[in-house]
Amino acid sequence: MEPRGYVALVLHAHLPYVRHPEDPNALEQRWLFEAITECYLPLAEVLDNLSRDRVPFQVALSLSPTLLNMLTDPLLLGQYRQHLNHMQELADLEVRRTSHHAPEHEVARMYQHLLDRRSRQWEEINGNLPGALHRHQGEGRLELLTTGASHGFLPLLAPAQTAVKAQVAVAVAEFRRVFGESPQGFWLPECGYYPGVEQVLADQGIRYTCLETHGLLDARPAPDHGVYAPIRSAAGVDMFARDPETSRQVWSNKEGYPGDYAYREYYRDIGFDLDPQQLGPHQHPSGCRVATGLKYYRVTGPGAHKELYNPAVATATAARHASHFVWCRNRQIGALAAGMKRPPLVVAPYDAELFGHWWFEGPHWLEQVARQTAANGEYALVTPSEYLRRYGAANSVQPAASSWGNAGYYDYWLNGDNHWVWRHIHHASRRMAGLVRQHGEASATSPAGQALRQAGRELLLAQASDWPFILHSGTQVDYARRRITAHLGRFHRIHERLTAGQAPDEPWLRAIQGADNCFPELDPAMFAD
Repeated sequence: MEPRGYVALVLHAHLPYVRHPEDPNALEQRWLFEAITECYLPLAEVLDNLSRDRVPFQVALSLSPTLLNMLTDPLLLGQYRQHLNHMQELADLEVRRTSHHAPEHEVARMYQHLLDRRSRQWEEINGNLPGALHRHQGEGRLELLTTGASHGFLPLLAPAQTAVKAQVAVAVAEFRRVFGESPQGFWLPECGYYPGVEQVLADQGIRYTCLETHGLLDARPAPDHGVYAPIRSAAGVDMFARDPETSRQVWSNKEGYPGDYAYREYYRDIGFDLDPQQLGPHQHPSGCRVATGLKYYRVTGPGAHKELYNPAVATATAARHASHFVWCRNRQIGALAAGMKRPPLVVAPYDAELFGHWWFEGPHWLEQVARQTAANGEYALVTPSEYLRRYGAANSVQPAASSWGNAGYYDYWLNGDNHWVWRHIHHASRRMAGLVRQHGEASATSPAGQALRQAGRELLLAQASDWPFILHSGTQVDYARRRITAHLGRFHRIHERLTAGQAPDEPWLRAIQGADNCFPELDPAMFAD
């Protein structure tokens, strides 16, 4: 029997490129290590479990090129293995420390078993997470998308149009390099859409993308089915939009599932709760306190008082919330189907890092949603491409400028905290197009060709949306400022040498090639105007 409608779960996995060979203990590299342990390996495990049990499901996942480069970097993968070893040792230490405190001991044992499982899983896939995920795409359960090369915020890069072109072209090339095939879908970084970007996507063979809700609701003319069917743009790129109801249920810190009092409290960690001597050799070498990932408390309530975490209760709560989600989708799709001439599609996009990192029980919730949908759903889980294959897009409209940032437009990335970034980014982007005009014929192995390629890397890394986001959010501000100025400084040093007809100093160029070694097959022609 045909389902009455469909749900597309679209997860977006991205981290900024952080690689510090000069400092293996750089705190920012822990962003990657924590995400591997808490998000990406659990997601791969969920897919494996569903596949093993032959549960029918489909899900989409975008992997940013910067994340893919880090997940295939031998230096970072070796450091991650050491990080995981240290976490296992710390969990063993905690099991011994809590042996006479039954409730804490139960939680400590949970972490010990969980980290042992992650270690075995890492060895089973030989540290190749992209390959483990790609296998599910080959079997039709997962659809992989790409996003901007360094997750640049495209609407604010648009004044230098070559910057948008390069973000998309490099991303598509990187996807082909890693997976051996071209992506059909493109996640707009931060869901940042401006009219005209669809032509850039079309030029690179992209078939579809996703918008924030009002990107379609404010379209002209109004789409026939609101956000519950994709539309086709004038450039031929199909566009989906986020469903607000599923967003509130999962994202909202007031209404959403992750705020339930039974779930693990993210902000209480033994790295801050215990005396330093209790952590032994597992403190950060600098002596600063850092989160370890081992947390003993549950959300409990809105105040500072927190009670001990109960894994069994939290797991049961996640299953109950999955049941609620499936029930809501049955009701929602039934109501939509009664007024539509095609099966409605509910698009539910989320940051992948929510599941497991911020919301510890999130991976279990995802697995339960898939299992309960298969058992009780009047709808089916589907990928965007599969829905398009079956039903195509609806009427052609012009979407509205939009993003999923604060207030729905661009102000989170352009405000009093970060406005200074953009004039430098635009200036460097135009300079890069000039370098390509001047030296674009240089052999890739020549000094000029290598310098030109490195200039492109430095420019892309400076364009990351993460840096203006951090400058405004107020977390790691000094680091974000250093990253922007360092990449732009390296770019301009290369530019000055090349425009003077000289190659950069070879030892210096080798050093920055070793540090910023992403996008190994980058083609400078992608920056041409």
